[in-house]
Amino acid sequence: MTGFPETVGGAPVVALLLSIALALVHLLGGRVSIADPERLRRALSAAGGASVAYVFVLLFPEVSEAALVVGELRAEALLAEQFVYLVALAGFVSFYGVEVFVAQYRGESVEDAPLVFWVHVAVFALYSAIIGYLLFHQETQSILGLLFYALAMALHFGVTDYGLRRHHGDAFDGIGRWVLAAGVLVGSAIGLATELAGLRLAMLFGFVAGAIVLNVVKEELPEIDESRFAAFAAGAVIYTLVLLLT
Repeated sequence: MTGFPETVGGAPVVALLLSIALALVHLLGGRVSIADPERLRRALSAAGGASVAYVFVLLFPEVSEAALVVGELRAEALLAEQFVYLVALAGFVSFYGVEVFVAQYRGESVEDAPLVFWVHVAVFALYSAIIGYLLFHQETQSILGLLFYALAMALHFGVTDYGLRRHHGDAFDGIGRWVLAAGVLVGSAIGLATELAGLRLAMLFGFVAGAIVLNVVKEELPEIDESRFAAFAAGAVIYTLVLLLT
């Protein structure tokens, strides 16, 4: 790896189309109805497993390579090589903090409810924007790698949107999903027009990796009796095999 500076080689149009597809996942995901709660739970667990597989099989190795590059470039700086991992930890902790805030204050009063909703949606809109931005700045410069990233993020959006809809109901369906879709498109537009290199781009990859792990785990663990381990494991194994064998 040469330091993360490149836009996906030869595929900006594909990246743009995929950014629109990811925005549509936010807009239309809740409109895809699975009447059987058991099938829905299995589908969400499988999507979560695939998302986590992408993080551990592809994203974390990219973060590791970025950490080595940063360590070489900033050899004399304190914790130079560990810095990217600290950002991944920050992504995990930040989203955990948001979920704690929502759990503690959601619904305590009519006045507080809009604030909690908008904080929750704004954080995930920023998250969606970062994911949209990274469509145009993948470390692996291939259309196939881009498709793997977009598919993993689409599955991940399905999981996170389910959690947001469960928390906020009609408010999410009315405006929240539109804000998240706009976040993807704004982030993609910025990614198309600008370029981060080296440490800053590595930080985005690290932050997203940590956030994905937290956001999947929080949907699987709190209601452990509703989780479907077989579906989660199958999603993880199948997507891992696809990533490794393709």
